[in-house]
Amino acid sequence: MITARFYMRDDGMLTGFHISGHAETGEYGQDVLCAFVSSAAYMTANTITDIIRADAKAEADDGDMVVKVSEEDVPKCRVILEGFRLHLEETEKQYPKNLNVIITEV
Repeated sequence: MITARFYMRDDGMLTGFHISGHAETGEYGQDVLCAFVSSAAYMTANTITDIIRADAKAEADDGDMVVKVSEEDVPKCRVILEGFRLHLEETEKQYPKNLNVIITEV
C-alpha cells in the first residue's frame, strides 16, 4: 500500500508530505498506480522547488519522497499542496486497498 502523509499546521496550511510504499496493483515497473502517484509527487515537488522557488527540502530515495516547506514559504505553496492532496484523496476513493491518505497535524 502507498501511504501519503500530509503535514498540516494548526491553521490548516499544509507544510509538506511524505509518500512511501508500493501500490502492488501490477508487476514492478508496470504498476500504473505507483507511476501515477510518483508522477504527481514529482510534479508537486518540482513545482515547489523550481517554479515557486520556495525554501523547501525535497528528497526521494527508494520509493520514498519527503517534501518539507519552510514556515515562511508555506503560504506560497498552499495551492499546489492542496491540489496534490485533493488529487490523491480522490484517487484513494478508487483504490482504497492500495492508497491511504493521512493528514497529520504538526
